[in-house]
Amino acid sequence: MSYGTLYVVATPIGNLDDISLRALQTLKSVDVCLAEDTRHTQKLFAHFDIPFNLKSCYRFNEKTRVNGIIDMLEKGKSVALVSDAGMPGISDPGERIIREVIDAGLPVTVIPGACSPLVALVLSGMRMDRFAFEGFLPRKGNKRNKLLRKIESNDATSMVFESALRIEPLLADILAICGDRKIALCRELTKLYEDVQRGSCSQMIGKLSAGELKLKGEFVVVIEGRESFDKRLRGA
Repeated sequence: MSYGTLYVVATPIGNLDDISLRALQTLKSVDVCLAEDTRHTQKLFAHFDIPFNLKSCYRFNEKTRVNGIIDMLEKGKSVALVSDAGMPGISDPGERIIREVIDAGLPVTVIPGACSPLVALVLSGMRMDRFAFEGFLPRKGNKRNKLLRKIESNDATSMVFESALRIEPLLADILAICGDRKIALCRELTKLYEDVQRGSCSQMIGKLSAGELKLKGEFVVVIEGRESFDKRLRGA
């Protein structure tokens, strides 16, 4: 029996021209595409003249979609999985589906492309050979402090997501728990008004207080690792 393949397809995080030829070919050839927000994905498909055959697959229906997806694959149908931007499963829906399709012994492949944490890491100019991505931190409480303490002790460069509305308290918590680390605040990545602000945590807080930073959209916050921080403090 010939099974269908689940194609996990990265989509642009900003500039639509970042989509790959292979991604376009895949999205045009599959039997169905699972999308985080079909209205958002329709705009991408319309831009590239991709036929619409979309089904929704978001955080609250991912669990109920799995059996239907497995059934389609077992019948030989090909399925693409996309999120609104970037790589499905990376702080976006898709992880559960990918895992359960693999557990079912069915073919899965990835069509690579843009991923905002990696773009931000490179733009930060910080250590790139070791890094950790923590997604969105809990908004408050012990879980948030535990993750920040984990970042404080990690020699790797860390990356987190944060909304513009909560960037100021995040920087205050980083300064209090991790010290005055180097920080890169990255927003609108790959878009016309891409903005990357680099400096110490205290400098970024100062810029926020002075109204020098645009508080719009979502940030990728890149945080210097413990080893690099300690070397700087020693003047090594």
